[in-house]
Amino acid sequence: MRSPRLIFLQVSGSLCLLLFIACNNKGTGKNDAIANTPQQLQAKVTDIIRSYLDEALDNKGLLPDSTLLTQVRIVNLVYKSKDFNSFWCKEENWLPSGDSMHQFINNAKLFGLFPEDYHLNDLDPIRQKFFSDSLGKSDRKNAILWAKADMMLTDAFIRAIKDVKLGRLPKDSITLRKDSVLSDSFYLVQFDLLNQSSSVNTLMSSLEPKQRGYQMLKKGIQEFLDGAGNKEFTIVPPPGKDMANFRKALQKRLYEEGFITTDSVAVDSAQLAQAVKKFQEKKGITVDGKAGEGTVRMLNMSDREKFIRIAISMDKYKMLPEKMPSKYIWVNLPGFQMQLMVDDSVKISSKVICGKPKTRTPVLTSAVSELITYPQWVPPPSIIQKEILPAVKKNPGYLEKKGFSLLDSKGEEVDPFSVDWSQYSKAIPYRVVQGSGDANALGIMKFVFANKYSVYLHDTNQRYLFGQTNRSLSHGCVRVQEWEKLAFYLLRNDSIASGSRSSRSDSVKTWLQKKQKRSIALKSRMPVFIRYFTCEGTGNGIEFYDDIYGDDKMLREKYFATK
Repeated sequence: MRSPRLIFLQVSGSLCLLLFIACNNKGTGKNDAIANTPQQLQAKVTDIIRSYLDEALDNKGLLPDSTLLTQVRIVNLVYKSKDFNSFWCKEENWLPSGDSMHQFINNAKLFGLFPEDYHLNDLDPIRQKFFSDSLGKSDRKNAILWAKADMMLTDAFIRAIKDVKLGRLPKDSITLRKDSVLSDSFYLVQFDLLNQSSSVNTLMSSLEPKQRGYQMLKKGIQEFLDGAGNKEFTIVPPPGKDMANFRKALQKRLYEEGFITTDSVAVDSAQLAQAVKKFQEKKGITVDGKAGEGTVRMLNMSDREKFIRIAISMDKYKMLPEKMPSKYIWVNLPGFQMQLMVDDSVKISSKVICGKPKTRTPVLTSAVSELITYPQWVPPPSIIQKEILPAVKKNPGYLEKKGFSLLDSKGEEVDPFSVDWSQYSKAIPYRVVQGSGDANALGIMKFVFANKYSVYLHDTNQRYLFGQTNRSLSHGCVRVQEWEKLAFYLLRNDSIASGSRSSRSDSVKTWLQKKQKRSIALKSRMPVFIRYFTCEGTGNGIEFYDDIYGDDKMLREKYFATK
């Protein structure tokens, strides 16, 4: 009979032997991953890529060391098409495409992207190990490191293709792109194209939008980055109950950028207002010395926040059609500007007035189908409920004062003093109409296009408001300063498009002179795009606008919260 001690020794020995065999049979062990020759390294890299991807597919993209491949299904598809051979490296060396991809990641901001989204923080240490290994041993011969780097570069390349072509924002009700998902074959074709050129930058550039606005914005990024600082400024809270804290933070923020000489001794209101004016002048916003909501938003916009605005704006361009019409009207709400684009050039440029934050102008796509001279204004239900009804409840004479008529279902005028307004809280059984004339809110020209919001482009009887910097002032429609240039261009364009030798321009001039209401239907409808971009590329770099409706703030918090 064997002694307990002998049994223990035999069992222990067997366990050690099994452990030794297991360790030596495991293909991804540290020692087993070290290759003796470049050819052996290449074979090991292939085996590791195959086994790691098998595991990652079962673990939602996680590699054994917890590195996450965000596009693991397509990564596996790519390697499967190559028999799991490496794509970016070969036999202890980076291929030109590998160097090009790593350089692209480092300079991803030039495409409105964030380098950290493409494994930069994991790839850089690996490359440093390879290049610092002067003896050509150890890490440079480690197949696991080469395999991991190759898979991360592939994952980054696939993600970058999607981000460059489609963007990172979800498809919404105004997205006009037809392709919201890229096919597997599309990705495989991009790998084939890269094999032919080895230039990742060239390939990515071919996937970008061709619109003038996008290209102008991208062109200004390098200059913006060169001048951007990493300094974080004091956040100024919204003006509220704690005015002492607000004033303290405001003074410190103005001091940090040199608009005031001290932050240790409280300054008086006059000094603070003067410093605010200097800031407003520099930023090109309304100069009134008051730190209102818009000024505070601008004070809190650091260079980091500006770059996120750039990234969001570039993604918004990717939601437009790949090919824009040859002629179209473009309205950018935060920029308070309208442009008539012809063959990608600005034919007409005009200041505009858009909706207040409470009665915001919607983003939309439509086409101008009709012009109306000396139009009537029929306020939409939202304005009747929020403004007109409360006013007539206090004083029925409000309607006459504003030039409104009250009409019943038969079109007959009703005396507002005869109506019991207290019985209505929302809708009313009457039409409110402001007659045509120089005092009409729509001015003397209206541009009609189909939309569910009852908004349009038009002239205004308050033309002095175009002199203001902040022109978020309307009930939702877009008031156009250069309405006359736009109207007569549309008329000429319609005549040319229809092959007519005569233009209706002379007739319209006559109707305007006689102050007559007339409707002119356009056979050639002009596309109109009303959009929301808080920054744009100009000949002088990138211009930033106030986030008047808070749209970019919402997108930043929802989709770029970690940036």
